[in-house]
Amino acid sequence: MTDETRLKIETRGAVEWVTLNRPEALNALSPALIEDLRDYFLGLAERKEIRIVVLRGAGRAFCAGLDLKNEARANDTAASGPVQRGLGTQRRIAEIVMAMRRCPQPIISLIQGPACGGGFSLALASDIRIAGESARMNCAYIRIGLGGCDIGSSYFLPRLVGASVAAELILTGKFINAERAMRLGLVAQVVPDDQLEAAAQEDINLMLTTSPLGLRLSKEALNMNLDAGSIEAAIALEDRNQILCAQTNDFREGLSSFLERRAPQWKDA
Repeated sequence: MTDETRLKIETRGAVEWVTLNRPEALNALSPALIEDLRDYFLGLAERKEIRIVVLRGAGRAFCAGLDLKNEARANDTAASGPVQRGLGTQRRIAEIVMAMRRCPQPIISLIQGPACGGGFSLALASDIRIAGESARMNCAYIRIGLGGCDIGSSYFLPRLVGASVAAELILTGKFINAERAMRLGLVAQVVPDDQLEAAAQEDINLMLTTSPLGLRLSKEALNMNLDAGSIEAAIALEDRNQILCAQTNDFREGLSSFLERRAPQWKDA
């Protein structure tokens, strides 16, 4: 698999559609794919022309997690490798989800079939999750002799579904299907697998009608206020963001277009 096809990136205007493209391996995270994802999401911080990212998997899976065949080969050749090397590898994987949270672009994950282990964490780190009817997600890490808290699962899950359900999923590694994920608020909607792209497009179209700065600051405030120490802290950030937006030409354009009943022409200025 070449660098160009392992992570397929299609730019459609201000939206990038990013496809994990190892369908023969259920899009499992090989060392090379891990590096591709890490580099991609770290690079988004400086690419303000890209306003939205859609993440999906080729074939019948979103992502089956870490490529265990690669992992087994690595253990055969370096079973007692130094802790420092293992921690370095672990951290490079974790940097993907941290970069996903830090990048200014909203990320929509389209989940069909298995989203396991690291694949589940990629979905959890996204801003909007849309599940196909075939979606099955789990904290697979604990099923292979590791802990269930990995790549942000112990951070994201309690905030999304509450402590009790998070404990159930993390401590057992059991699968959660699309229907239950919808009931718990883990995903925004469930659609037939062949309608995932159309479902994402509806949200994309609405987000593209917002001002670029307003959209970026909204993602930032949502992320930061998940951990806000008080309502006062949350509102202080909201106040700051609204005053920043109100100083822009785009705000004046937004008011004018609303009053004139026309589509706004954003300049990100």
